[in-house]
Amino acid sequence: MRCINKILVICVCCSLVLSGCGSLSYSSPYLIHSDTSSMNLLSTQGDKKADSFASGLCVIDTTDLLGDGSLDLTTSEGAAVFSLSTEEVLYAKNAHERLYPASITKIMTALVAIENGSMDQTLTATDNVKVTENGAQLLGLRTGDSMTLYQALRILLLYSANDVANLIAENIGGSIDGFVAMMNDRAVSLGATNTHFMNPHGLTDEEHYTTPYDLYLIFNQCIKYEAFNEIISTLTYETTYPDKNGIMNEVKVTNSNGFLRGKYNVPIGVTVIGGKTGTTSAAGHCLIVYAKDGSGNPYIAVVLKSETTDSLYDDMSDVLGLIVGS
Repeated sequence: MRCINKILVICVCCSLVLSGCGSLSYSSPYLIHSDTSSMNLLSTQGDKKADSFASGLCVIDTTDLLGDGSLDLTTSEGAAVFSLSTEEVLYAKNAHERLYPASITKIMTALVAIENGSMDQTLTATDNVKVTENGAQLLGLRTGDSMTLYQALRILLLYSANDVANLIAENIGGSIDGFVAMMNDRAVSLGATNTHFMNPHGLTDEEHYTTPYDLYLIFNQCIKYEAFNEIISTLTYETTYPDKNGIMNEVKVTNSNGFLRGKYNVPIGVTVIGGKTGTTSAAGHCLIVYAKDGSGNPYIAVVLKSETTDSLYDDMSDVLGLIVGS
């Protein structure tokens, strides 16, 4: 009987070592009030947190409004601002609510492409890159057109061309569906378990959603890459790319970020480095930005589902204003 007990103790200890917090996956959504979400399960294991998820990250343990109550973002459905240097959440509204991200989706498209492709890699368009949705932003790619990933990422993030998103996806992932699977896998690996992608561009699909907090997790990874930061901070980009007959097409795009274009002002003491916009009828007007205060401390801010472009930038300015007072 004693031998059996010793064996059981050894087995239990081994299982605990092999299944420590650092090796747990975050496969279920982190719904705060759910007893079965990965985040809640981890937070109830004594006083321990999963280092692989929470270490070096801002963590929101409530869906309630944070801040001093001075902000009234009634025109936007979700918003948050995160200090990357202090790992503090300065403000959050519906940070864990599932919302449509529209073209902010393309930050994940860029991340997966950067991590799995090379900048000089040539991408060639097939019929699959075509997007037929009325009003969708397009470069106008045709079968046989080609460009490097370097070119495609700039057009993707500045001009938000949906056909270029498909071009990247098919060439990097082998197929658009294969690339979307890579996007979803990468989201889970970052802890963004309340996110699900159905396409690489962000056009509306009921099963295509994310949260303000998940976008922070994804964007926080994106800005670790110099190429990404250089692109999102660029105002304009000009290039040429060949069609199937070698005839060159000229293209010039301008960053869709209203702060960089000077159309909207940021609070004094705040510098917007760059970001990504997104707009559809279902998602409303959306924006995520990478910003710094006067001392160079970095922040990520996101506003989702605002009613108009003006209200989007007004709300983002109010959120960024918290940086100065932090």
